[in-house]
Amino acid sequence: MTSVAQDYPGKRLGLAESGPGSIGRLGRRVGALCVDYGAAYLISGFFGWDALAILGIFALIQIAFLPTLQGSPGHRIFGLTLQRVEGGWVGLWRPVLRTLLLIVVIPAVIWDADQRGLHDKVAGTVLLRSR
Repeated sequence: MTSVAQDYPGKRLGLAESGPGSIGRLGRRVGALCVDYGAAYLISGFFGWDALAILGIFALIQIAFLPTLQGSPGHRIFGLTLQRVEGGWVGLWRPVLRTLLLIVVIPAVIWDADQRGLHDKVAGTVLLRSR
């Protein structure tokens, strides 16, 4: 099996090299994850819930906002948007699948040459810069 060299992440997907429409890079993705996880942590702490509740709240945030705003609150704050690889709305089942894999963590830290996590590859989604 041979790998195809590319000049930048997302080139083989037909995406821009930089700016809007380019692959959302690690710094923005980690920042967005911290915002979303932090929000779940604060909500859980307000009610005195445990660590398992934090994951549940995090999942609800993802599943509620990915199909409606094309990104979680953290994604939107950091200028990211989620869409299908072919373009367009992610639908309802992709955010659920993506979130379940994200909670497992391992799929999120396995990347391809386009810097897409395994959770995005399985769900057929890509996280792009919106600004």
